Amino acid sequence: MTTASISDRHLDHAVAQVADVLHGKRRAPQVKAFFDESTFTVSYVVSDPATRRAAIIDSVWNFDQASGRTSFDSADRIVAYVEAQGLSVDWILETHAHADHLSAAPYLQQKLGGRMAIGHEIVTVQGVFGKIFNEGTGFARDGSQFDSLLEDGDVLAVGGIPLIALHVPGHTPADMAYVVGDALFTGDTMFMPDYGSARADFPGGDARQLYRSVRRLMKLPDETRVFLCHDYKAPNRDEFVWETTMLAERTANVHIHEGVSEDDFVAMRTQRDATLSMPRLILPSLQVNMRGGHLPEPEDNGVRYLKQPIDLL
Repeated sequence: MTTASISDRHLDHAVAQVADVLHGKRRAPQVKAFFDESTFTVSYVVSDPATRRAAIIDSVWNFDQASGRTSFDSADRIVAYVEAQGLSVDWILETHAHADHLSAAPYLQQKLGGRMAIGHEIVTVQGVFGKIFNEGTGFARDGSQFDSLLEDGDVLAVGGIPLIALHVPGHTPADMAYVVGDALFTGDTMFMPDYGSARADFPGGDARQLYRSVRRLMKLPDETRVFLCHDYKAPNRDEFVWETTMLAERTANVHIHEGVSEDDFVAMRTQRDATLSMPRLILPSLQVNMRGGHLPEPEDNGVRYLKQPIDLL
């Protein structure tokens, strides 16, 4: 069986699941968003209202780069919500190894339980950035910092609602999107229709792959609820927003709506990415997130350090 046929089969499964919810054959999940304005990141708790089981997606560990101080203000909002709602957490998911914020997954796991998971291609990211940060042999590059590594089409469960993992490379090699009932969590594949798409110029990124990944997701039904990982306020918009529909993305996304060819998208994305500066927290974020949300081991003075490569990137 070819890779294309496998991918189509997995997508067909996701399409059917969304349709079942829309036709009343399956329950829709409850989705609660938590916006961290300092990193423009949206974290989610998605839960089955019947069983009270839940998954957490793309959590934030607050980090002040100037002082090197960390706090769990954003994560504690999630903890408070989960406890107030009487939810039981089964999964703590990452859509990818983020370059703009540190993951609070281990902290949330300690507080709430659940298994940490990310796409299997995190091993590729670990290989690339393990070299960039000169991590040596002490840094495992096999994804073992996570409880589960997910492949395209893997099916988890949020209570009685299936969660389908879809591999959507392009922004990074490891990006995953998650379909839970009629809800799609896109990670950094695309943003609100008036803002467009994610950059594809990080190591391992590929604008052509990103185009194909977004086009794949756009085959989901029009009514699919689409939940985004970031919002930056598009021009002429005064509010942060992070939920839309697949119909809106497919017909109105300013970068990749219907009718935009792959070559035109790649040309736009390449030209645009060349003007973008590096994310403010990319260096601390990747050192932590490639470790599954853990800091490097303390040195002989008991202090943990994050590296700053000079004239390398």
